[in-house]
Amino acid sequence: MTTIRQEDFIQSIADALQFISYYHPADFLHALGEAWEREESPAAKDAMAQILVNSRMCAEGHRPICQDTGMAVVFLKIGMELQWDAQMSVEAMVNEGVRRAYSHPDNLLRYSMVTDPAGARTNTKDNTPAIIHMELVPGDKLEVKLAAKGGGSENKSRFAVLTPSASVVDWVLEQVPLMGAGWCPPGMLGIGIGGSAEKAMLLAKESLMAPINIHELQARGPANRAEELRLELHEKIMRWASAPRD
Repeated sequence: MTTIRQEDFIQSIADALQFISYYHPADFLHALGEAWEREESPAAKDAMAQILVNSRMCAEGHRPICQDTGMAVVFLKIGMELQWDAQMSVEAMVNEGVRRAYSHPDNLLRYSMVTDPAGARTNTKDNTPAIIHMELVPGDKLEVKLAAKGGGSENKSRFAVLTPSASVVDWVLEQVPLMGAGWCPPGMLGIGIGGSAEKAMLLAKESLMAPINIHELQARGPANRAEELRLELHEKIMRWASAPRD
């Protein structure tokens, strides 16, 4: 039987948020390196090189990758058989971890969250509350996934209820040119399909946590309909992005 102690859980959240503030995931760096190798545009190649150099400097100096260190988005899969040695609620423990991470004296992160969002909009001064999604699953393990979601990309969120005959690919291709600037490159699209409005948006957010492996998918080919959609969207979006502009 697994027991999760309150202090261990809080500090794990804090440590993880500090970690992702200055380390890119390995899959991201690998994918960006692959893209740099294949890129033919000198301007695009230079932009990707700058991102890779910046990533290394942040990792070595333990300084934030971006000035917008985002709102804390937390996905928890909680085993129904695990035990908690804690007096605080799970939500309160996560927020205490966020508070410690963003207020760390050796690497202060930007506070972005406000209260009351419909009223005074006063900065909470510790980047709480976090956006927390919890799921109860079989077993006695706890899985934690974290994202520091910047406002620039969050503001590009889109939602639509499509008719059964409509094309998801066509709808996405209509949205991308309308997003403009303001989301930090390189852009990644998270797409959720099906369910209710809030379920589709949650699926889209969760999809951003999946491995970045488009180059591997291109090499081996699709194994299901979702992978076929990924390849089709990648090809058509890249074709649009590389088309000459007036």
